[in-house]
Amino acid sequence: MYYTETPEGIVLNVKAQPRSSKAGVDGLFGDAVKVRMRCAPVDGKANKELVEVLSDAFDLAKSSVVIRSGETSKTKRVLLAGFGDVALLRKVCER
Repeated sequence: MYYTETPEGIVLNVKAQPRSSKAGVDGLFGDAVKVRMRCAPVDGKANKELVEVLSDAFDLAKSSVVIRSGETSKTKRVLLAGFGDVALLRKVCER
């Protein structure tokens, strides 16, 4: 399963793809959601863009998207704080 429901919100398993030609949520990749970013993974720029992409995709404030683990890895766990709309989550992620 690519997400876990918690009392704080939903935690997503994310497979980050930096240096992509376009940014956005690109569907499922095994047990994770593939997210493309244009930035290179230098000085936290790709993580910052990852937060922006997910906040736009789920209509959340950037402060509600928190990288829980994997700051320096392509595989991350990201909390969508206060988010509980599983139907929208599936619509965005399961393309």
